[in-house]
Amino acid sequence: MQNVRTAQLWRRFDALEQALCLCINGTSRHASIRGLFVLVSRLGDGLVWYLLMLAFALGSEAGARIAAQMCVAALLGLATYRQLKHRLVRERPYLSHHGIRLGTAPLDRYSFPSGHTLHATCFTTIATAHVPELAAVLLPFALLVATSRVVLGLHYPTDVVAGAALGGGIATTVLEYLPV
Repeated sequence: MQNVRTAQLWRRFDALEQALCLCINGTSRHASIRGLFVLVSRLGDGLVWYLLMLAFALGSEAGARIAAQMCVAALLGLATYRQLKHRLVRERPYLSHHGIRLGTAPLDRYSFPSGHTLHATCFTTIATAHVPELAAVLLPFALLVATSRVVLGLHYPTDVVAGAALGGGIATTVLEYLPV
């Protein structure tokens, strides 16, 4: 009886998440919204983060150590999300649900967790730990990257939440064990 209740609970949760995903993805029907989130998503592929690391690295000796922290975090994040994606093999929303439309091509096959969100959270956490003034730019950008993943039909909301949690955990670990 407990297994039946648990299964029912998971089905309800899945239905709620699908409905939320459909609602958020529905905003991509507007070309201007889709265009904005495609741009944000592509910038979140790495360009913004690579430029930020380069700026830190060229800025000072301490900045070079911050860039090194970010590089270590990037490698840990990449290894973590690849392992999870290949073990958990959750199909992307646009593949699993008829009403969800793809807004841009994915970088890989599986959905869980969101690597874009993981890295956006990780890099934002590390950068703002050292230069709090960057939060005014990086926090909104990281939120837009995370939102873009659902708007574009590439991730479920839980993929994004999991990516953010993993990115925050990796950043916190790197900040603690690789001090500048």
